[in-house]
Amino acid sequence: MEPRQDAAPVTVVVIGYDDAAHVADAVRSALAQGPAVGEVIAVDDCSTDGSGALLDALAARDPRLTVVRRTTNSGGCGTPRNDGIARVSSPYLMFLDSDDVLPLGAVDALLGAAVQHRADVASGLCVRRELPSGREVEWQPELYAKASVVARPARRPRLVRDTLCVNKLYRTDFLREHGVRFPDGRFVYEDFVFTARVLAAGPRLALVPDRVYVWHVRRAADRLSLSLDRAAIDNWQARLDAHRQAVDTFLDASQKRLARAARAHFLDHSLRMYARELGLRDAEYRAQWWKRTRAYLATFDTADFEAAPAPGRVAGRLVLAADEPRDLPRLKEFAARPARLLPPYARAPDGTPVWAADLPRVDLEHLRYRPMRLLPVCVDAVLRPRAHGTRLGLRLHELYGRVADAGPRAVDVELVDRHSGEVVQRRTARWTALDERGRDERDLWSASVALDLAGLGRAGTWDIRLRLRFADGSHRDTTPHAVAHPGVLRRSAVPSLRAGVLLVQPYATHSGALAVRTASGLRGAASVVRRKVSRLLH
Repeated sequence: MEPRQDAAPVTVVVIGYDDAAHVADAVRSALAQGPAVGEVIAVDDCSTDGSGALLDALAARDPRLTVVRRTTNSGGCGTPRNDGIARVSSPYLMFLDSDDVLPLGAVDALLGAAVQHRADVASGLCVRRELPSGREVEWQPELYAKASVVARPARRPRLVRDTLCVNKLYRTDFLREHGVRFPDGRFVYEDFVFTARVLAAGPRLALVPDRVYVWHVRRAADRLSLSLDRAAIDNWQARLDAHRQAVDTFLDASQKRLARAARAHFLDHSLRMYARELGLRDAEYRAQWWKRTRAYLATFDTADFEAAPAPGRVAGRLVLAADEPRDLPRLKEFAARPARLLPPYARAPDGTPVWAADLPRVDLEHLRYRPMRLLPVCVDAVLRPRAHGTRLGLRLHELYGRVADAGPRAVDVELVDRHSGEVVQRRTARWTALDERGRDERDLWSASVALDLAGLGRAGTWDIRLRLRFADGSHRDTTPHAVAHPGVLRRSAVPSLRAGVLLVQPYATHSGALAVRTASGLRGAASVVRRKVSRLLH
């Protein structure tokens, strides 16, 4: 369908399947954008939960809403979006998933930038909102720090990092002239391929710092979204397949800079994210993951690895160098953000820092010259809640002489509310050398910090952040490595003036960092006990 020049400028294509609980909110958020939205096309992918009736009721009240009912379920997000593209009659279009929303003003911000700068694509900031906590994390905020115009994507290869299709406004004729569509059928990471096809077509882009999309992440949902359901190896294979297609799309369009940037981003993002989760999987999954990842990384060249930040580059080289999974605890910590390199700290015969003595090809030469603020220093941490006060014990490891050269001086400790991001306590302690043996890799420095957990007086999840400060004026921001010796990560009850009693549970996150959960009052304690008993019975 050709866009009508007299039509209101924007069509929002909403897709959904069996999402009656949320689809109405999504559609309303699109209609609430105002007169710039001339039509909303809601494509129902053969739902069986009453979603279609809800959409029909909304359409009866607002003529801008058109409901498209698919007669067979497509199995993915690409086909219903393609159905929407085929029906668009406006000069511009954008996409919205049924469980997300557009914030007020999103369309005006994107449309204004597209028109002002004659852009084929306008893109803005997406925020990931964790539900039910409401915690928000900005997606690729560096791209949207300020308004800008990019004449050609190759001039800003970092654009490949934003693989989302939903935080963007597209000129309809641009998509049709270049035949840009989503992969059809059950294709889990369809955004990767669609975005690559858009960028490979060489659009003029306008970037805006405004929030234009709210991505709701419901990890506790009965049915996880296709991209969040990472427990099976099929999910990783789907990610590999989508990424390979995206890279091939760039190469076929002679966009070698974008292809290299996409491979570097794979190492820094996808590889690190899944490597952190390997400890949660069984042996069969880990073996398959390692085998398939090695096969894909074998298609990368040296320049692809060199373009990636150090943690992803080293992790990729480790997978290539080892025939089977190994060093998974160390890999998990090194893949964390920020990266932490746990001992041992091996050297090749010529003195070069290496991952392991039997893997000299995985060199860590960059650790000799990288600035301290980027080094993967390791700080072991033990939290000991007591009735008379809670102590956080820290041990800082040497790292090929770099820590001793910088001169450990002090550590700033912050206790952070994971829900709000608020720093609720801040403490500082000085480092004390535990070893006088010079530059031996076993050198350690210790510090002890008093935390007032009893003073929190409420339930919550608390992250611990560290700033290591050195005598040479440098610093390193990091998180503590949770020591998991028997009896260390155990629940304790501490008296609290505000809550009577506070249950404190130190634990290791998926990336190995030390964090704390608290349950306040007798009711909170009883709830914890009930959950523990339930787990034992089942």
